[in-house]
Amino acid sequence: MSPALTDGLGRRHTTLRLSIAERCTLRCRYCMPAEGLAWTPNRDLLTTDELIRLAALFARLGVTTIRLTGGEPLVRPDAVEVVRRIAALGVPRLAMTTNGLALEPQLPALREAGLTALTLSLDTLRADRFRLLTRRDGLDRVLGALAAAVDAGYRIGGPRPLKVNAVVLRGVNDDEVAALAGLALRLPVEVRFIEWMPFAGLGWGRESLVPWTETRAAVEHVHGPLIPREDAPDATAQTFRFSREAPGRVGFIASMTAPFCRGCSRLRIAADGAFSVCLFARESVSLRDALRADATDAEMERLVARALQRKAPAHGGRSVEALAETADAGRAMIAIGG
Repeated sequence: MSPALTDGLGRRHTTLRLSIAERCTLRCRYCMPAEGLAWTPNRDLLTTDELIRLAALFARLGVTTIRLTGGEPLVRPDAVEVVRRIAALGVPRLAMTTNGLALEPQLPALREAGLTALTLSLDTLRADRFRLLTRRDGLDRVLGALAAAVDAGYRIGGPRPLKVNAVVLRGVNDDEVAALAGLALRLPVEVRFIEWMPFAGLGWGRESLVPWTETRAAVEHVHGPLIPREDAPDATAQTFRFSREAPGRVGFIASMTAPFCRGCSRLRIAADGAFSVCLFARESVSLRDALRADATDAEMERLVARALQRKAPAHGGRSVEALAETADAGRAMIAIGG
């Protein structure tokens, strides 16, 4: 691995979250402000060739996982071609996080193009609550996409891992965590429960935060004891298996109450080319501007290295309280790329 991907604390960065679209087909309350956003003009978004050049640069530097995100990555008309071209770079794992609305009809092409891992966002199993949370209909399409992904060979524990992400909000969907965990009793998926994080325009409050320990207790109350698994040092989720036979497992991403910053190995590039070394970073570097100024790969590498040397030990150098107080001064979650 290139020294450019090692920060001042010795953390090695092997995962790149690459946003290939800013827009989304849902309006999730924990992700997008109710009033919407001022979208970036198309001319200021990364072109396909720019995306591929950045993917190639980070692959050469030592990134082993590229995760395509958004917005919703499948709103990009050439999403399959982007997957095909990045897969051709030889990155060991090429993943995608999607809301699932447009996934099922594109799944065969995505698999053939080289997509090796899938994560679906699914915060509820109730159609009325799906509409409340996302401000749109479509639960049936997401569940159909999940079943189709399993049929296409995506499954946890295999060469094409399949995960389901659920953000837990108190008084909204926290009464469904046992039901969502139940998906892993029937399907070979990892259901991951995520603590709600503070971002611009979302009205985040500590009173709405459900700590992972509380979510775990709710799952265990219905499904019995959860047995910890041994996770990689840079894992974002603490994962558990059921105490009874099950094809899947559950995980908890406790970004607020038990952060994994000490072993963080993740980098982010937004759809407009803004490079961030932390989800909560207060500043970013425009790799798009560097590309369009004809920067060489060596110059790009130096930009990346300098940004990583400024990476804070945790949460962009702020406390949870400070994150909440300054959230509205930052970018919306959807614009960061998740």
